[in-house]
Amino acid sequence: MALEYKGKTKDVYSIDDEKVRLIFKDDMTGKDGKFDPGENQADIVVEGAGASSLALTTHFFQLLDEKNIPSHYISSNLEEGSMDVRRANIFGKGLEIICRFKATGSFLRRYDDYISEGDDLDAYTEVSLKNDEKGDPFISKEGLIQLGILTGQEYDQIINLTKQISRLVKEELAQKGLELYDIKLEFGRDAKSQDLILIDEISGGNMRVYKDGQYLFPLDINQYVLNGK
Repeated sequence: MALEYKGKTKDVYSIDDEKVRLIFKDDMTGKDGKFDPGENQADIVVEGAGASSLALTTHFFQLLDEKNIPSHYISSNLEEGSMDVRRANIFGKGLEIICRFKATGSFLRRYDDYISEGDDLDAYTEVSLKNDEKGDPFISKEGLIQLGILTGQEYDQIINLTKQISRLVKEELAQKGLELYDIKLEFGRDAKSQDLILIDEISGGNMRVYKDGQYLFPLDINQYVLNGK
């Protein structure tokens, strides 16, 4: 297999015209040694982080399959730390969709004149452009349409799918006594069918989760969801 792309937390290898293999790494996004799912650099290396992310991602993607929610997932090899997925084309140079159930992170920094830490949000969803140098700027529906990145129909479909997937993840975590504050998702078009699908991963590395009001480190989420802690 040929290496196509080295990412912050995963490397991408070509299988064929329709499939790629993701290799999960122990790198985590953060700054100054502190994990932050909203950070643009992978500044932290934690042994076992890749295996943890893959295991949780596999759990959630299989759950989505059961609910007939479209994703790029095909199969995982937990021993090898790899996941085979459908090849997908991203929108523009990449979009991140953030769904928020609690006020925290950048949302709180932007709107703290109107809201306090931990206040409830009703699956508030916003879109940012993937651009590390510019700090992943947020963009409106109109902006996405006028720049030719999305159609209005695609935008509505992405927002609806984001809320559906995020609520499903929230409910799954709640069954384990955990509370989802926010989650970051990505979407693309299936390279073969052109259908809109969820891509990337669903793991502790792209969500903030709390237990009894205390923040959970990403690797600890697995202990509750997968190991029944």
